[in-house]
Amino acid sequence: MEKNEYEEQEEATHVEVPALVPELTQDPNDPLVISITHSSPQNWTRSEKYLTCLTVCFFTFLSTFNPSNLVVAVVKISDEFLCFNLLLMGIGNLLWVPLSRVIGKRPVYLLALLLFTGCNIWTYEASTYGSLLASRIISGLAAATADGTVPSLIADLFFIDERGHCMMIFHFALSTGFFVGPLMCAYITQEAGRRWTSGFLAIASGSTFLIGVFTIRESNYRRDTASAALPHSAYTPRRSFLSWIMLTRGFRRDVSFFGTVCTTLLLAAYPPILWTGLLVGTFVGWNIVVQMTASRVFLAPSYSWEVGQVGLLALAGFIGAVIAFFAGGKLIDLLSARMTKANGGVREPEFRLPALIIPAVIGPMGVLVFGICSARRLLWVGAAFGYAMQGFGLTARSNIVVTYAVDSYQHVAGEALVIVFVVRNIIATFLALYTVDWQEATGVENAFGEMVAMQYFFLLLAIPMFYYGKRIRARTLRRGWFCGVVGRSPVVSPG
Repeated sequence: MEKNEYEEQEEATHVEVPALVPELTQDPNDPLVISITHSSPQNWTRSEKYLTCLTVCFFTFLSTFNPSNLVVAVVKISDEFLCFNLLLMGIGNLLWVPLSRVIGKRPVYLLALLLFTGCNIWTYEASTYGSLLASRIISGLAAATADGTVPSLIADLFFIDERGHCMMIFHFALSTGFFVGPLMCAYITQEAGRRWTSGFLAIASGSTFLIGVFTIRESNYRRDTASAALPHSAYTPRRSFLSWIMLTRGFRRDVSFFGTVCTTLLLAAYPPILWTGLLVGTFVGWNIVVQMTASRVFLAPSYSWEVGQVGLLALAGFIGAVIAFFAGGKLIDLLSARMTKANGGVREPEFRLPALIIPAVIGPMGVLVFGICSARRLLWVGAAFGYAMQGFGLTARSNIVVTYAVDSYQHVAGEALVIVFVVRNIIATFLALYTVDWQEATGVENAFGEMVAMQYFFLLLAIPMFYYGKRIRARTLRRGWFCGVVGRSPVVSPG
């Protein structure tokens, strides 16, 4: 029986440590390779890789900062600004990820940065509610670029045993925007007025665009025409810097935009991808509930905090994210490598999942602690400690399961994560809309208890995923109406 492309890639990952995945080539223009030999020219230096990654991840920080832009300033109508921005930030991945397959990642990032900057200038200048809401909706669409495309960028630049650490940079940027965004918005609004939250974002994103012109290189690369067996002389000479930054470098005529969109939608039928989306959606959704509850509870007469003080509470979540960054990134790479070695050198994506144990305990318990302290109007330190636990859990767990999804479907990582982030943001949008009604119907304490129960339900699904994930992936590729979806997709990045 002829093997499909996914099965061949699966076999390629079953290598003796420390073999490199994807396969090493001698192409001087392969962005994955740092150097070919001691005497040959380098492809991308490590600093060039990290400059590309960090510039895009700063855009990621701005994109998750963006939804909280006006939430503190206009509490009574914040639902519309937050919800529509979040929804477009999820659905927008259906535009940007397929587009990055066709025209390349570099032009997509630069175009989105310009659009993001323009939308925040528009928000700053808006004088009517309709204009203000429209600017927030379109800015959410622009922000989506720094979401679903980034794990695919990391897969382009780093080997599989480096990916957990580098994905943690991405998730740290996401979490920093979620936690530091409300803090900065609160103080900017308090000291300079609500317009300057948009002014800050416009200045920061405009500066990022100017820096990105020189630091964001095109990472898309055709691996179907590359091979370790080909000598260095068989490839085109190393490109110049000007060649690297051309906007047409990643364009590919043989990839269909609409075909990629269709393939992306079909990937929702893959259980590991859908589970990842539901899990990440609850993580991010509960964080939004915590932020909205904090605004309602701590501004009320029982606490009577200033707006800036409510923003400071988010600093606790940021501290948890910092701890997760230093404890979680390298840890999942080391744990996966150890399990690979114990498995006779056979690497499986499921080896990422045992790292969930610690954050799976800490994160939901943090949500519960915050809920109890808020409902009973206890000392604010308890709520802050719970928020820090939630911040740790959000950052660490999201990184683990998204890295698992990328490892499982690394040749369509961008398309797979579109589904993850669309599901995530739909959940977040509904929670932002109905959190107040939920808490009024059941009580704040009971609502948080129900949230924790739902989190543990999705987390416990990691157990069957660990034991049966490989079998599930194999069966979904061989049977059923979505058999061969991966084989039909533009699995190779254009170059």
